[in-house]
Amino acid sequence: MGISQDELEVSQLIMKTSKGTLVFDNPSVTKVIMQGQASFQVTGEYREEEETFETTISEEDVSVVAEQAGVSKDEARRALEKSQGDIAQAIVGLTE
Repeated sequence: MGISQDELEVSQLIMKTSKGTLVFDNPSVTKVIMQGQASFQVTGEYREEEETFETTISEEDVSVVAEQAGVSKDEARRALEKSQGDIAQAIVGLTE
């Protein structure tokens, strides 16, 4: 039927999701090829890690957002942190 399976030697597998990261240490990973499509089966213990975003928010960016949205610099900084430094998204979030 055109199906093949291979066990892969994997020491760590990291899956990034919209809510964080799943880290598998020493998982069992099987690669399955069926009709030309590869899929992977993963089993094992994992831990969840929350995504962290580190960026430097400049005073210039804070001033631009504060001026454009008509808010204080503290509000502008919080909006920039929430938008991970995206100036346009911060402004839109403050003006909606």
